Amino acid sequence: MPDIILQQETIVNKIYHIRGQKVMLDEDLAELYGVETKRLNEAIKRNSTRFPEDFMFQLNDNEAINLRSQFATSKKSNYGGRRYLPYVFTEHGTVMLASVLNSPVAVNASILVVRTFVKLRQFLSENQALAQKIADLERETKNELKEYSKQIQMIFEAIQQLVDEKEIPREPIGFKIPKEI
Repeated sequence: MPDIILQQETIVNKIYHIRGQKVMLDEDLAELYGVETKRLNEAIKRNSTRFPEDFMFQLNDNEAINLRSQFATSKKSNYGGRRYLPYVFTEHGTVMLASVLNSPVAVNASILVVRTFVKLRQFLSENQALAQKIADLERETKNELKEYSKQIQMIFEAIQQLVDEKEIPREPIGFKIPKEI
């Protein structure tokens, strides 16, 4: 079980958010499936009808540059680096890859990748629920603070009225001695 957790953490670190979708790079999947990136891409080209755009798409120049800046990979013009734009795969694309590669390693890796995507989706939905609860609590607290603020303001006004009131001359209380004696 610890190996699976470690592998899921590794996979989570290889999931990127591109074009509003959670995806994995072809080279990361090739590593997980135990094949060369070149062989993985050859299998995809042979089975291109199995990979519609909601399963897989190729990055554009800007997206590829942004990814390269995140981890130090060589530029396209340097020898030894990628000379083409990488492909990325959605959750469904990773499942389809396992059927195209059809090796025990690919099947097991695909199961692990899908489970990781599912756990990530669960985690995000749970966090959205928590964020909503926090927002509700914040709204309730603001309303309560407004009410307390009104009450405190009334107390200050009452104190100010007491301070502002001028002393009204009053006759002393008690026994009075007549002045005419």
